[in-house]
Amino acid sequence: MTDIPTPRPAAGGPDTIVLVHGFWVTPRSWENWKAHYEAKGYRVLTPGYPGFEVEVEALNADPAVIAELTLPTIMAHLESVVGALEKPPIIIGHSAGGTLTQLLLDRGYGAVGVTLNSAPTEGVRVLPLSQLRSTFVAFRNPANRHRAVGLSPEQWQYAFTNTFSDEESRALYERYHVPASGRILWDSVLANFMPGPQDAAVDYGKADRVPLLFISGGEDHIMPPSVQRSNATHYTSGVVEIEEYPGYAHLLPAQAGWPAIADHALEWAVGHAAPERQAAGQQ
Repeated sequence: MTDIPTPRPAAGGPDTIVLVHGFWVTPRSWENWKAHYEAKGYRVLTPGYPGFEVEVEALNADPAVIAELTLPTIMAHLESVVGALEKPPIIIGHSAGGTLTQLLLDRGYGAVGVTLNSAPTEGVRVLPLSQLRSTFVAFRNPANRHRAVGLSPEQWQYAFTNTFSDEESRALYERYHVPASGRILWDSVLANFMPGPQDAAVDYGKADRVPLLFISGGEDHIMPPSVQRSNATHYTSGVVEIEEYPGYAHLLPAQAGWPAIADHALEWAVGHAAPERQAAGQQ
C-alpha cells in the first residue's frame, strides 16, 4: 500500500472532519487520525458520548455513566455538535460509530460519510459466528442490559486486535478500552424483532442521500466484512460503495498501515462530498 497524496481543504469544500468512535473505546482511539488530518489543514472533532468528557482511566474506575447511555442521547449530542458547524463536515465513524455516522447522514447531517468496520443499522440481520463470540460477554446474562459491560484482555484481543501481537494488543487495551453500554447492545439485537422503526433505523431509499463509503477489515471478528456488505446492499439510493482491506482487524485505525487507509478515506470523501449542502443539517 502506497501513500496517497491527499488534498488539503479546498475553497467551498468541507474543512472539518468529525471522527465518531464506537463501543468499548473513547475519542482517545482517534488520537493518531486526528493528528494526521490536522497536519493536512483540517479542523478535526472527536466528540465523545455524553459523560465521556473524562479520560479512559476515569471511565474504567466508575463506568456508571456508560450503563445509563442510550442511542437517542448519543445521537442528540452528535447532532448538536455537527449541527453547530458552519459547513457540513466529512463524517468518519468506526464500529458503532459507523452506525452513528449512517444515522447522521440519514438525518441530513454531513457532506459525505465513511465508515470503518461499521456496526449495522436496523434491518441488517447477518450474524457471523465470530461476531456472536465477540459480543457474548454482553448477552450471556440478561442483567447486563442494565450494566456497563467490559472486555477482558483476552476478549479484547479476539474481538478487536486478533491480527496484533500480544504485546500490542495489551498496550492498546490499557490505553483505549472502556466498558460498553449493555442497554444499547441488547436494544440493537432486539430491534430487528420489534414492530416499526427503532433507534438505529434509516431510510435506505432516501432520495437526497450523500455518498457513503464502507471500509472493511478482512480479518475483523466482531464486525466481519459480511456485515458491511449486507448493510451496503440495503441502500437503494445514492452513491454507496464498499472496500475490503485483507489482513486488517477490527481496530483498523490503530493497525500498521493505517495512514494510507486514512489518506484514501479522505481522498474518497473529498472527491464525493456533496457540494450543494450549504448548511449542516440541511435536508
